[in-house]
Amino acid sequence: MPRIGRAVARTAVVAGTATAVSGRVAQKQADKQADKEAAQQAAAAPAAEPEVDAVAEIERLGALKDKGLLTDEEFAAAKAKILGI
Repeated sequence: MPRIGRAVARTAVVAGTATAVSGRVAQKQADKQADKEAAQQAAAAPAAEPEVDAVAEIERLGALKDKGLLTDEEFAAAKAKILGI
């Protein structure tokens, strides 16, 4: 009978080890899938446009207009674009 007891114990150890390894493999695969999905979502999200200080930009354009580097029409068009009009 002692042989059967050892065989049962050995089988239990092997089964326990296989279960633990299987669990770790499954967790690693789940982590990889989550990382892949996160990367896909990040790639699909549009890049945020840098925030523009509208007042400072309009003042800069006004200075260019005052120097004669922009026409009234160019200034108005640029201002409308900045203000989203």
